[in-house]
Amino acid sequence: MVERKPTPAKVASEIRNLLKEGGSAEHVKGMQWFFKEEVESHGWHTAQLRREAVRLRAIILKDFDVRFLVQIADQLFSGGILEEKIFAVFLLEKRTHQLGNPEFRLFESWLDRIISWTDHDALVHYLVAPMIVAEPSRAKAAFRWAKSPNHWHRRAACVALIMGTRQKCFSLRLSAYPTSFWPMKMPWCKRGLAGYYEKQPKRMQSRSFPI
Repeated sequence: MVERKPTPAKVASEIRNLLKEGGSAEHVKGMQWFFKEEVESHGWHTAQLRREAVRLRAIILKDFDVRFLVQIADQLFSGGILEEKIFAVFLLEKRTHQLGNPEFRLFESWLDRIISWTDHDALVHYLVAPMIVAEPSRAKAAFRWAKSPNHWHRRAACVALIMGTRQKCFSLRLSAYPTSFWPMKMPWCKRGLAGYYEKQPKRMQSRSFPI
Protein backbone atom coordinates (compact mmCIF):
# COMPACT_ATOMS: atom_id res chain seq x y z
CA MET A 1 0.00 0.00 0.00
CA VAL A 2 1.30 3.44 -0.95
CA GLU A 3 1.71 5.69 2.06
CA ARG A 4 -0.36 8.84 1.73
CA LYS A 5 1.43 12.16 1.82
CA PRO A 6 0.51 14.17 4.93
CA THR A 7 -1.84 17.08 4.38
CA PRO A 8 -2.04 20.28 6.46
CA ALA A 9 -5.44 19.16 7.75
CA LYS A 10 -4.06 15.79 8.82
CA VAL A 11 -1.07 17.31 10.59
CA ALA A 12 -3.31 19.88 12.30
CA SER A 13 -5.56 17.06 13.51
CA GLU A 14 -2.59 15.26 15.01
CA ILE A 15 -1.48 18.45 16.74
CA ARG A 16 -4.97 18.91 18.18
CA ASN A 17 -4.79 15.41 19.66
CA LEU A 18 -1.37 16.15 21.13
CA LEU A 19 -2.63 19.35 22.73
CA LYS A 20 -5.69 17.61 24.15
CA GLU A 21 -3.66 14.80 25.68
CA GLY A 22 -0.83 16.95 27.02
CA GLY A 23 -2.80 19.59 28.88
CA SER A 24 -3.43 20.02 32.59
CA ALA A 25 -6.96 19.96 33.97
CA GLU A 26 -5.71 21.66 37.13
CA HIS A 27 -4.24 24.53 35.11
CA VAL A 28 -7.52 24.95 33.24
CA LYS A 29 -9.34 25.66 36.51
CA GLY A 30 -7.06 28.57 37.31
CA MET A 31 -7.08 30.13 33.85
CA GLN A 32 -10.62 31.42 33.42
CA TRP A 33 -10.25 34.32 35.83
CA PHE A 34 -7.81 35.90 33.35
CA PHE A 35 -10.61 36.33 30.81
CA LYS A 36 -13.90 38.18 30.58
CA GLU A 37 -14.96 35.78 27.84
CA GLU A 38 -15.63 32.10 28.41
CA VAL A 39 -12.50 30.43 27.05
CA GLU A 40 -12.07 26.76 26.24
CA SER A 41 -8.59 25.51 27.07
CA HIS A 42 -6.54 22.33 27.51
CA GLY A 43 -4.44 23.88 30.26
CA TRP A 44 -0.97 24.29 28.74
CA HIS A 45 1.63 26.68 30.12
CA THR A 46 2.88 29.15 27.52
CA ALA A 47 6.57 28.19 27.70
CA GLN A 48 5.72 24.52 27.34
CA LEU A 49 3.44 25.24 24.40
CA ARG A 50 6.12 27.30 22.62
CA ARG A 51 8.75 24.58 23.09
CA GLU A 52 6.45 21.98 21.59
CA ALA A 53 5.59 24.25 18.64
CA VAL A 54 9.27 24.92 17.94
CA ARG A 55 10.04 21.21 18.13
CA LEU A 56 7.30 20.24 15.70
CA ARG A 57 8.10 23.13 13.38
CA ALA A 58 11.65 21.82 12.99
CA ILE A 59 10.33 18.36 12.15
CA ILE A 60 7.78 19.67 9.63
CA LEU A 61 10.29 21.92 7.85
CA LYS A 62 12.58 18.97 7.19
CA ASP A 63 10.08 17.70 4.63
CA PHE A 64 7.91 20.70 3.78
CA ASP A 65 8.25 24.42 3.13
CA VAL A 66 6.95 27.35 5.14
CA ARG A 67 3.79 27.55 2.99
CA PHE A 68 2.81 24.11 4.28
CA LEU A 69 3.43 25.39 7.79
CA VAL A 70 1.14 28.35 7.15
CA GLN A 71 -1.62 26.01 6.01
CA ILE A 72 -1.30 23.98 9.19
CA ALA A 73 -1.44 27.15 11.27
CA ASP A 74 -4.53 28.29 9.36
CA GLN A 75 -6.25 25.02 10.23
CA LEU A 76 -5.34 25.38 13.91
CA PHE A 77 -6.40 29.01 14.19
CA SER A 78 -9.84 28.04 12.91
CA GLY A 79 -10.58 26.10 16.09
CA GLY A 80 -12.18 27.25 19.30
CA ILE A 81 -9.53 25.98 21.71
CA LEU A 82 -7.13 28.61 23.03
CA GLU A 83 -3.98 26.48 22.79
CA GLU A 84 -4.69 25.59 19.16
CA LYS A 85 -4.65 29.26 18.23
CA ILE A 86 -1.54 30.07 20.25
CA PHE A 87 0.21 27.01 18.82
CA ALA A 88 -0.61 28.24 15.32
CA VAL A 89 1.11 31.55 16.09
CA PHE A 90 4.15 29.85 17.65
CA LEU A 91 4.57 27.67 14.55
CA LEU A 92 5.12 30.84 12.50
CA GLU A 93 6.83 33.01 15.11
CA LYS A 94 10.16 34.34 13.83
CA ARG A 95 9.33 33.08 10.33
CA THR A 96 7.52 36.17 9.11
CA HIS A 97 10.56 37.23 7.06
CA GLN A 98 9.70 34.30 4.78
CA LEU A 99 6.12 35.47 4.31
CA GLY A 100 4.53 38.10 2.09
CA ASN A 101 1.34 40.00 1.40
CA PRO A 102 -0.86 36.91 0.90
CA GLU A 103 0.06 35.73 4.40
CA PHE A 104 -0.46 39.22 5.82
CA ARG A 105 -3.98 39.24 4.40
CA LEU A 106 -4.52 35.76 5.82
CA PHE A 107 -3.46 36.90 9.29
CA GLU A 108 -5.77 39.88 8.97
CA SER A 109 -8.64 37.47 8.32
CA TRP A 110 -7.75 35.64 11.52
CA LEU A 111 -8.89 38.68 13.50
CA ASP A 112 -12.44 37.49 12.86
CA ARG A 113 -11.61 34.19 14.60
CA ILE A 114 -10.35 35.71 17.86
CA ILE A 115 -11.77 34.33 21.11
CA SER A 116 -9.77 36.25 23.74
CA TRP A 117 -7.14 38.93 24.29
CA THR A 118 -4.50 36.18 24.54
CA ASP A 119 -4.81 34.76 21.04
CA HIS A 120 -5.41 38.30 19.73
CA ASP A 121 -2.22 39.75 21.16
CA ALA A 122 -0.19 36.68 20.20
CA LEU A 123 -1.37 36.94 16.59
CA VAL A 124 -0.86 40.68 16.28
CA HIS A 125 2.38 41.01 18.24
CA TYR A 126 4.24 37.97 16.91
CA LEU A 127 2.97 37.80 13.32
CA VAL A 128 1.25 40.99 12.18
CA ALA A 129 3.52 43.57 13.84
CA PRO A 130 6.81 42.13 12.49
CA MET A 131 5.33 42.11 9.00
CA ILE A 132 4.41 45.77 9.33
CA VAL A 133 7.94 46.56 10.50
CA ALA A 134 9.30 44.69 7.47
CA GLU A 135 6.98 46.59 5.10
CA PRO A 136 5.65 49.82 6.69
CA SER A 137 3.11 50.35 3.91
CA ARG A 138 1.12 47.53 5.52
CA ALA A 139 0.42 49.90 8.42
CA LYS A 140 -2.47 51.32 6.40
CA ALA A 141 -4.41 48.24 7.52
CA ALA A 142 -4.25 49.52 11.10
CA PHE A 143 -6.09 52.70 10.11
CA ARG A 144 -8.79 50.54 8.56
CA TRP A 145 -9.05 48.40 11.69
CA ALA A 146 -9.30 51.52 13.85
CA LYS A 147 -12.62 52.35 12.19
CA SER A 148 -14.06 48.87 12.63
CA PRO A 149 -17.07 48.21 14.89
CA ASN A 150 -15.27 45.01 15.93
CA HIS A 151 -13.33 45.70 19.14
CA TRP A 152 -10.68 43.08 18.28
CA HIS A 153 -9.91 44.96 15.07
CA ARG A 154 -9.64 48.21 17.02
CA ARG A 155 -7.33 46.57 19.55
CA ALA A 156 -5.21 45.27 16.66
CA ALA A 157 -4.89 48.83 15.36
CA CYS A 158 -2.96 49.66 18.52
CA VAL A 159 -0.98 46.50 19.17
CA ALA A 160 0.19 46.20 15.56
CA LEU A 161 1.96 49.57 15.64
CA ILE A 162 3.77 49.35 18.97
CA MET A 163 6.70 47.24 17.75
CA GLY A 164 7.47 49.53 14.81
CA THR A 165 7.19 52.63 16.97
CA ARG A 166 9.55 51.15 19.56
CA GLN A 167 12.05 50.37 16.84
CA LYS A 168 11.63 53.86 15.35
CA CYS A 169 10.70 52.37 11.99
CA PHE A 170 8.17 55.14 11.59
CA SER A 171 6.67 57.98 13.57
CA LEU A 172 3.03 58.03 14.40
CA ARG A 173 0.76 61.05 14.42
CA LEU A 174 -2.04 60.09 16.76
CA SER A 175 -4.25 62.69 15.13
CA ALA A 176 -4.21 60.54 12.00
CA TYR A 177 -6.40 58.03 13.81
CA PRO A 178 -10.14 58.67 13.47
CA THR A 179 -11.80 60.46 16.37
CA SER A 180 -14.14 57.52 16.88
CA PHE A 181 -11.12 55.35 17.73
CA TRP A 182 -10.29 56.97 21.06
CA PRO A 183 -13.57 56.78 23.01
CA MET A 184 -13.50 52.98 22.84
CA LYS A 185 -13.24 51.08 26.09
CA MET A 186 -9.51 50.44 25.82
CA PRO A 187 -7.84 53.61 27.15
CA TRP A 188 -4.54 51.72 27.54
CA CYS A 189 -4.28 51.76 23.74
CA LYS A 190 -4.17 55.54 23.59
CA ARG A 191 -1.89 55.82 26.63
CA GLY A 192 0.49 53.22 25.25
CA LEU A 193 0.85 54.71 21.79
CA ALA A 194 0.96 58.24 23.17
CA GLY A 195 3.81 57.22 25.45
CA TYR A 196 5.87 55.82 22.61
CA TYR A 197 5.10 58.82 20.45
CA GLU A 198 6.17 61.30 23.10
CA LYS A 199 9.53 59.54 23.45
CA GLN A 200 10.29 60.11 19.78
CA PRO A 201 12.73 62.94 19.00
CA LYS A 202 10.98 66.12 17.85
CA ARG A 203 12.41 65.67 14.38
CA MET A 204 10.65 62.28 14.23
CA GLN A 205 7.38 63.64 15.59
CA SER A 206 7.18 66.13 12.76
CA ARG A 207 7.06 63.39 10.13
CA SER A 208 3.94 61.89 8.69
CA PHE A 209 3.07 58.25 9.21
CA PRO A 210 3.99 56.32 6.05
CA ILE A 211 0.97 54.60 4.53
